[in-house]
Amino acid sequence: MTKLYMVPTPIGNLKDISFRVLEVLGEVDRIACEDTRVTAKLLNRYEIRKPLISYREHNEMEASAFILDKVEGGENIALVTDAGMPGISDPGEIIVKKAIERGIEVNVLPGPSALINALVSSGLDTRRFTFIGFLDKAKKKKRDELALLKEREETLIFYEAPHRILDTLEAVREVFGDRRISLSRELTKLYEEHLRGTVSEVLKCFEDKQPKGEFVLVVAGKSQEEIQMEREEGFIHLSIKEHILEVMEEGLTKKEAVKKVAELRGIPKKEVYKESLDL
Repeated sequence: MTKLYMVPTPIGNLKDISFRVLEVLGEVDRIACEDTRVTAKLLNRYEIRKPLISYREHNEMEASAFILDKVEGGENIALVTDAGMPGISDPGEIIVKKAIERGIEVNVLPGPSALINALVSSGLDTRRFTFIGFLDKAKKKKRDELALLKEREETLIFYEAPHRILDTLEAVREVFGDRRISLSRELTKLYEEHLRGTVSEVLKCFEDKQPKGEFVLVVAGKSQEEIQMEREEGFIHLSIKEHILEVMEEGLTKKEAVKKVAELRGIPKKEVYKESLDL
């Protein structure tokens, strides 16, 4: 059975390629790619000669139909992007959906992905994370998108272009506060760089230089300390007794309110219970 292969390519260093990727690229009938010039450099490095098909963001619908017609006609075709995994902030999602609709087998090869390299090297929590990709280019919409993510407690990962990274960092600081972040660029290349610290500390690194290269921004999720501080701000003006009464207005019994107030304030339940005796 003929197949569509989703083939990841190196994100910087051309040596970061697997034997299996080379084998597939050498055996397929055609290779679909974003930029034929970029893909040609990779293929020339490993002396692979194959017909190339243009598959870009602006022609995905038409190119998907053409490629899948060829696969149904008996050809094996590999889809690559300029760097990394097809379909992850790069063209590829549409053709996979259409291939599944047609009952065409899709074979995804493992390989490089900038978001994983950046996450692992960030020093931030890797147990739970969410990949967001590119935020909206418009300043207001970007901040609106971040506002929807503000309460997330897992690590967040973004991609950003050099001419927008400073505004994105400012937006993160405005919406999230001065959280810890890691900003990575030129991953796997000679001048690979990771800037770690608070948003303000990383922004200072660009006071005397312009951002260059594609960036991966890793942002710490909302911490338990932040959550507790926000809770305290909500009741700092209340006495324990007033706090119990306010919580009871939510429909809780006095016993339930005592327990909740103790948890919110981080104090022993018996201390709260004493204040509730004459309520």
